[in-house]
Amino acid sequence: MRLAPVLAIAILSALPGWAQSVLVGVGSTIHLVNEDLALLEAQIPRKDLPCKVEPQDPAVGFDLRFHGGYDVTMALKELAGSENQLRIVFRVTPDAHPDEPVFFAQNFRVPAIPEDAGGDTTLAGTFDLGEGKYHVDWLMRDRQNRVCAFFWDAKAELPRGDRDMELAIGANVVQAAQNEQFLDDPPVQRNAGALLNVKVMVNFAPQNQNSSAMRPLDTLALVTMMRRITRDPRIGKFSLVAFNIQEQRVAYRQPSSDKIDFPAMGKAISDIEPGKIDLKLLANKRGEEEFLTDLIKTELASADRPDALIFAGPKYMVTEGSPENDLKNAEGVDYPVFYLNYNLNPAGVPWRDSIGRAIRVFGGKEYTITKPRDLFFAVTEMVGRIVESRQGRGVASAPK
Repeated sequence: MRLAPVLAIAILSALPGWAQSVLVGVGSTIHLVNEDLALLEAQIPRKDLPCKVEPQDPAVGFDLRFHGGYDVTMALKELAGSENQLRIVFRVTPDAHPDEPVFFAQNFRVPAIPEDAGGDTTLAGTFDLGEGKYHVDWLMRDRQNRVCAFFWDAKAELPRGDRDMELAIGANVVQAAQNEQFLDDPPVQRNAGALLNVKVMVNFAPQNQNSSAMRPLDTLALVTMMRRITRDPRIGKFSLVAFNIQEQRVAYRQPSSDKIDFPAMGKAISDIEPGKIDLKLLANKRGEEEFLTDLIKTELASADRPDALIFAGPKYMVTEGSPENDLKNAEGVDYPVFYLNYNLNPAGVPWRDSIGRAIRVFGGKEYTITKPRDLFFAVTEMVGRIVESRQGRGVASAPK
């Protein structure tokens, strides 16, 4: 039995601040046990603490950062006995800067485990990289000073067709993984002159419509879509509606502002549970279609007239009805409408979903977002279209 990392933490409960931390010192001095440093320098694999380390090849996420890391699997019987503690220390060294390694540490508290315990448990670690080649030195030690040590090389490289993407981390840079998805964005240097004003409507729902919960992967993709939009220097004003079609409710609404309040949004959507639906909602078979239609009508009729309306979310088919039928009589829209459709399996779900059909009423443009490159190029093209649209309408400045 191989437990997923989340389940493994239930068995190996982490010490406070279990997420990896960067080890720092004064100047080039790192606070590290001499014996551990010697093991890292020796480059000799060790397994007196039996474990299997599987390096994860660096891959670009929707946040335009290369994510490297590892999974380490252990038999529970190797941890049997009274309480134990595991400490993982590893360093990541850019080949281009061999004198500038970055050290990381993780600590896990192991509860008492029966001698006859069966099965495996898995721990995981991640780190973020810029493009480049790296060497990773890794070790894990328990309270009995048993050691598992492993070493590998990693290469972070964009495919040829993606090399014009602007990554969020510079080349040959190592950083701790960003585990908090809803941190405030750093200030963006905006273009001089008139800036765009956009309204973003996000359906916070899982990629799998039948799932009972939002996965971190799904949330990351949707939040990253929003960050990609907010970081475009041509946009200066943002309004936001975060909703869930299945729950038929708006979780968060932000009026036009010079930035999106990600911490407030994260707090507001934390209680979205698509698998728990009020029985009163289930009684109305057309409830989802009516909710989506009414929501779109409400936003179109609002006093805030943006330069564009942007939907984002995974494919979602309402249970009954077709929203575009009720939208045909909606007030005309004199600005472009877009849909960033997050779909990891476009071949498996090739048809338009409910939002996709709805925006066709307004001549909307839909982008399928399957890979990070799709998001990068979609937002670039989309903002270019918004600029052209506003110039065509002769709008001199963004609404205040």
